[in-house]
Amino acid sequence: MSFSGRRFSTNKAPGSAAVLADSELNSQIHRQFRDAHEGHRPHAGLDPSRASTGVVWCTERANEYGFSDDPDSWANLGQGAPEADDDIPGSFKRPKQLDISVNAREYGPTAGIKSLRVAIANLYNAHHRKGKASQYSWENVAVVPGGRAGLIRIAAVLNNAYLGFFIPDYTAYNEMLSLFRNFAAIPSPLSEEDGYHIHPDKIAEEISRGTSVILTSNPRNPTGQVVANPRLAEIQDICRDRATLIMDEFYGGYNYTSNCDGKTVSAADNIEDVDEDDVLIIDGLTKRFRLPGWRVAWILGPKEFIKAIGSCGSYLDGGTNVPFQEAAIPMLDPDLVLNEMKALQTHFKAKRDYVLGRLKEIGFKFKHVPDSTFYIWLDLSGLPAEINDGLNFFQKCLQQKVIVVPGIFFDLNPAKRRDLFDSPCHHFVRLSYGPKMAHLERGLDGIERIVKRLLKTDSHLESLFVCKVGQKCSPSPAHKVSKNRCMYLKANLNSGLGDIRKIFFSRDVPDMCSSPSNLITRASPQTGRSSLASFTNNEDQIMTTICNIPVSQT
Repeated sequence: MSFSGRRFSTNKAPGSAAVLADSELNSQIHRQFRDAHEGHRPHAGLDPSRASTGVVWCTERANEYGFSDDPDSWANLGQGAPEADDDIPGSFKRPKQLDISVNAREYGPTAGIKSLRVAIANLYNAHHRKGKASQYSWENVAVVPGGRAGLIRIAAVLNNAYLGFFIPDYTAYNEMLSLFRNFAAIPSPLSEEDGYHIHPDKIAEEISRGTSVILTSNPRNPTGQVVANPRLAEIQDICRDRATLIMDEFYGGYNYTSNCDGKTVSAADNIEDVDEDDVLIIDGLTKRFRLPGWRVAWILGPKEFIKAIGSCGSYLDGGTNVPFQEAAIPMLDPDLVLNEMKALQTHFKAKRDYVLGRLKEIGFKFKHVPDSTFYIWLDLSGLPAEINDGLNFFQKCLQQKVIVVPGIFFDLNPAKRRDLFDSPCHHFVRLSYGPKMAHLERGLDGIERIVKRLLKTDSHLESLFVCKVGQKCSPSPAHKVSKNRCMYLKANLNSGLGDIRKIFFSRDVPDMCSSPSNLITRASPQTGRSSLASFTNNEDQIMTTICNIPVSQT
């Protein structure tokens, strides 16, 4: 298959396609991604493209670099898992052994054991339904063996419908949305400029065009943004009696919007009648209780929905293991959970702040600070062309024993009708600060080495761009600069440091300015950041200083 001349990303700046497409076309990791399973079916009954999510694909690539042989020497910032040790101050100790009852040896109900369902209903009533007439009962709860199993059960009982989902969102939705034919999945992209917020108007628009089921994570994976009240309440009001709302709330405890007071974000706050409002809430022990290995999760919703969801477990997954269900019950005491959430939010907010601080020091910029989850949606568009897309950045990270997840996997494409290389997620990666601090430090050290190495043509870069404010810049005729790049630069003066670097690190623009003069001399990096910002604001100065071309000629 030939990929010559194709457009790879609508996210690229004007005029840059010829410069950037080559780094993608000739990249090993891009070829590996494009060619995965293409046209090759050694087993007649097998469709291997259904076999893995984006995170699993990334782990498989990491294994090729030795991750499975020595995982402790790696920084896995790709896996969406929180640290699971008992080291978080104020957090309760997890069981190290289980007392397994005789009943736990038997098959359990596919909707979960009643005692756990009662405990889950009580937790939500205490934290989200105080003073409300309509209260959850155990019949409003189904226990499921993990979040993915819960989503698949929900999908199995949906009626023929248009199901709306948002981009970007959780990678595993891709496989779930492609398994069933009882609904058609309709994507709706969110705006980066708007912080990927889901607005009530967008929900109303989806419903007006026939969407009757809406699926979303909240807080949102991978962007780290939360839809909170009053906006969440308004969305639920719009959906009431018109659409089924499926709320993936696994990160509800990782909420940094209320001063780490332990408050959990949930649509349960706004439900009027637990048996009439078509709101399905899915959560579990995996994320906010930091027990992903237990595979205990739950779904809350109207009794009629829950009865069907519980029953379909008999042919989908067989139900959740009973010993871990029994062990989960004492963990769900409302007061214990509130204290746990306070400890969780304080600890993970500190880790978020550390990671953001390090990334800013490296040179990354953030339009929006994540206010929930433990993910950072990292924009790579300001990096040199060699690493400014998610797949190439991912491969460079593997060489440093660091795992991240390319953003392209969060551009859900269940029907495979769209070209993902025209994706708005192409120049992002998801970085998790779920692991322990030592792993975060190691991973950020690796990312810093990658960026510095490419910018290291470092002395070259600084000699091109950095001078002290108000200082006369000395000539440096050894550096030649492409006129094409200067013209491109003129069109992108407001893009900042990253795009300027992109131009000067691209190697395939042949026609050079004949005698560039007044190129900028080297100064300290700290001076350089502020100097460059003021320098790029003066169009005439940057055009004549870097290229020795009067503005009229460009």
